[in-house]
Amino acid sequence: MTQRYTFPGAAVITGAGGTGIGAAVAKGFASTGCERIAITDLNPSSLDHTRAAILASHPQIRLVVKAGDISDETFVEAFINEVVGVFGRLDYAVNCAGILGEALRTTETSTAIFDHINNVNYRGSWLCSRAELRQMVKQDPLSSHDPNRAPQRGAIVNVASQLGIVGRPSAPAYCSSKAAVIAMTRSDAIDYSDDGIRVNCVCPGVIETPMTTYNEEARERLRPAVEIAPMKRMGKPEEVADAVLFLCSTLASFVQGHALVVDGGYVIN
Repeated sequence: MTQRYTFPGAAVITGAGGTGIGAAVAKGFASTGCERIAITDLNPSSLDHTRAAILASHPQIRLVVKAGDISDETFVEAFINEVVGVFGRLDYAVNCAGILGEALRTTETSTAIFDHINNVNYRGSWLCSRAELRQMVKQDPLSSHDPNRAPQRGAIVNVASQLGIVGRPSAPAYCSSKAAVIAMTRSDAIDYSDDGIRVNCVCPGVIETPMTTYNEEARERLRPAVEIAPMKRMGKPEEVADAVLFLCSTLASFVQGHALVVDGGYVIN
């Protein structure tokens, strides 16, 4: 990872438990010198796993660790308030928490299943982004490490999906929830540019995480999608994390409202 990345501010990452994308992002911030990191996840034990992994390699880092449901407005507001109370500001926010849901066509999808997927993937991302933006708009810009670049007041990266851009059989609720995240990202990028806040998203393809490969049947179900992509392999969480860190950094100071696809070429084939 390039040493030009510097993260002198405070970062928050949702969906950071275990060994998935969010955990890789949190570890990536730690390895590039960010010393104030807040992480959350629904699963307390997987969140503790990430906390322990970060502190084992970077014991100097100040961590805020709080388990909770990002589809719960009360939790989201309390979490971000705690982060700001401890760190004094919020400079980088990565909204990574999400779920897949069952493989169902629209006529097979109950309202409860539809609501659950959208409550986490879309509503949850929106609640987190709203709370993060509220803090960012009222804080002073963080001075850039590069005098040739304007200081930024904050950077948000939402984690969407390649399936927010293209369709997949038996996934209408999931695809639409991720398309909503992309649309939200673009609208927020327009609204908060004058405030010095950048809002982008990444759209991962098939990534080798516990959520996608929890058993051999799940892995086999994903094989056709893997074979479609020119690179013909699953991505690694760290490969998505690299894209996220780039978008958060001032190296991406002129990147705004972009949906960066990280999928081994799936959407171009």
